[in-house]
Amino acid sequence: MTDKPVTLAVIIGAHGVAGEVRLKLFGAGVDALKSYKSFDTAGRMLTLQSIRPGPNGAVARFTEIGDRSQAEALRGTELTVARSALPPLEEGEYYYTDLVGLPCFSSEGEGLGNIVAVENFGAGDIIEVERANGKRFMAPMHAVTIADEKAVIEAAFAI
Repeated sequence: MTDKPVTLAVIIGAHGVAGEVRLKLFGAGVDALKSYKSFDTAGRMLTLQSIRPGPNGAVARFTEIGDRSQAEALRGTELTVARSALPPLEEGEYYYTDLVGLPCFSSEGEGLGNIVAVENFGAGDIIEVERANGKRFMAPMHAVTIADEKAVIEAAFAI
């Protein structure tokens, strides 16, 4: 496992006139972000002063953002932390970032490609696999076994 940056939220706009920002969250919620003191934003560090639930995610204040125009200028900025800063996982749990890039095989041993995305549209996790020819397919996570740095997909789902 490399210590690659993991995106926990993205700034989606300003909130008010004092430099607060609205965040779209990709993790376990506002409380999970409170445990991080700072975030990397493509080489610039932002120091978290406060965060609270807000419309469509959260509202945060960072030490380095002093007014609305500074906040608006950061729209679309990803807030990342190093993979090593994330909490340890229990057996059978995974971070999406650890799955992307894993080679995939069918339960019959056929090489299928690599995981390029993990989505959740409300009914459970779905992995997206890209074959060597560039075509992609999706499989529900309940049909996937993750072990030994690879994903094994039940053959019926490997179409």
